[in-house]
Amino acid sequence: MTFDDILPTLRGIFTEHGDHLAALGVILVNRDLFGRVRLIVKEQSKMNAEVRRALDAVTTAIEHRLGPYAYPAKEAVLYESDIGPFLELNRTFELLPNVRIVERLATDADWSWIEDERATAPPRIVYYSIKGGVGRSTALAVTAWSLAQRGERVMVVDLDLESPGLSSSLIPSDRRPRFGVTDWLVEDLVGNGDAVVEEMTSLSELSHDGEIQVVPAHGGDPGEYIAKLGRAWMPTVDEKGVRRPWSQRLNHLIGKLEQQRQPTVVLLDARAGIDEAASACLTDLGANAILSFAVDSDQTWSGYEILFRHWLRTGAYARIRERLQVVAALVPEVDTERYLMHMRERSWDLFTSTLYDQVSEQSVAMPSSSAWTFDAGDDTAPHFPWRVRWNRGFAALQSLYGRLSDIDEQLAYALFGPLIEGVAAVVIEHRQAT
Repeated sequence: MTFDDILPTLRGIFTEHGDHLAALGVILVNRDLFGRVRLIVKEQSKMNAEVRRALDAVTTAIEHRLGPYAYPAKEAVLYESDIGPFLELNRTFELLPNVRIVERLATDADWSWIEDERATAPPRIVYYSIKGGVGRSTALAVTAWSLAQRGERVMVVDLDLESPGLSSSLIPSDRRPRFGVTDWLVEDLVGNGDAVVEEMTSLSELSHDGEIQVVPAHGGDPGEYIAKLGRAWMPTVDEKGVRRPWSQRLNHLIGKLEQQRQPTVVLLDARAGIDEAASACLTDLGANAILSFAVDSDQTWSGYEILFRHWLRTGAYARIRERLQVVAALVPEVDTERYLMHMRERSWDLFTSTLYDQVSEQSVAMPSSSAWTFDAGDDTAPHFPWRVRWNRGFAALQSLYGRLSDIDEQLAYALFGPLIEGVAAVVIEHRQAT
C-alpha cells in the first residue's frame, strides 16, 4: 500500500458499501498532512443503527486495506453538526457522486481549485512553462512591446520571484522602481503594503503609441531579498481570525495596481514548474488565458501530463482547459515544419487523453455534438502550438532591453508572429465580451 493506492482503494470500498451509506448523504474523506484517512459525517447519523453498522464496516475495511494510511477504525470517524463549511473549502474534489475528498496540504498551493475567469477588464494573461529556459520571459517582453505598438496600456508583472529578471528586458537598471512584488508581500504581513504600492511600477521607454508599466519582482535595490523571499509566501490572519493565503494577497495587490494604473491588459510572468508560486498564477488569479510554453522533449510532455492528469482526476479540468494554449518555444531554424508537426502530434495526444472529452468519432461528426474536443489539425485548438522561432541574435544577447529598443516590426513578427497575434486576439475578444 502506497500513497497512490489510497484513492482507488477508497473508491472500491465505498462502492461495495454504497447502498448502506445512502442515508448519510454526502461523506467527506479527510486526507491529512501525512496522507492518512478519516471520515467526516453528519452528527445525526449516530442515531441510525444501520448507518453506524455501515460506518463500522467501512472504517474496518479502510483500516485493513489502507494500512499505514488509515486511522484505527475506532478513531476514523469525525462527527460534525454541520459539514457545509467543509464542502465550501477549496481543496475538495469528487471521488464518487456522494463522496468528496478534503485535502490538507503542507502549503497553500492547490492545483485542484481554479478561480473563475475574470469577467471584467483588463484581461490577465499568464506566461507559464513546465520547464525553465524556454524563452518565456523574452516572449512576454516582445508581446508587451507589440501590444504597446498597437496602443494598448500593458502592465507586466514579474511573478517569477525565485528567478527574477523580467524587468531588465523592459527597463534599464537606473529606471527600476524602488519596490517590487516581494517587497509588498512582506510589508503586507504587517499591514504596511500601502507604504510601498505607489512606488512599484516604472514606465518603459519602449512604450510608443501605448504604454508598458513594469512591476518587477524586487526594486532597484533588492535589499535583503533572500530574507524577504522566505517570508513572502506567508498567509495573514485578521482580527476576526480570517486567514488569507499569500495567493489571495497577491490577487489583491494586482487588483490594486490595476485600479491605479488602468491597464487594458495584464501580462503575468509565472514561475516555471509545479510549485506554490506557479500554482497561484495559474489557478488563483482568475487568468483569462494561460500560455503553456513547451519544447518538444520527453521531459516537457511528461511534466504537462502530470499536471493535466491531476486536473482530470480532481475534476478541475473543465474549469481551466478552455483558457490553455500551447506555445511552441525555441522552434529550430532547420527542419522547422517537421519539428512543429511532431510537436503538434504530441500535444494533441496529451490533450486527447486528458482534457478533451472522450467521445466516439460518430458523436464528434454530429452537428449537435456538445463534446469539447478538436481535430489534430485544428489551428484554433488549444493543443495547436503558437510558434516562437529560435533566433541566434536573440539567444546571444546580453541585453534584451537594448535589442527591443531598436527591433523592427518585421523581425518581431518573423519570430513571434503567431504568439503576438494570438494574444492580441485574446485581448480583443475579452474587450468585446465586456
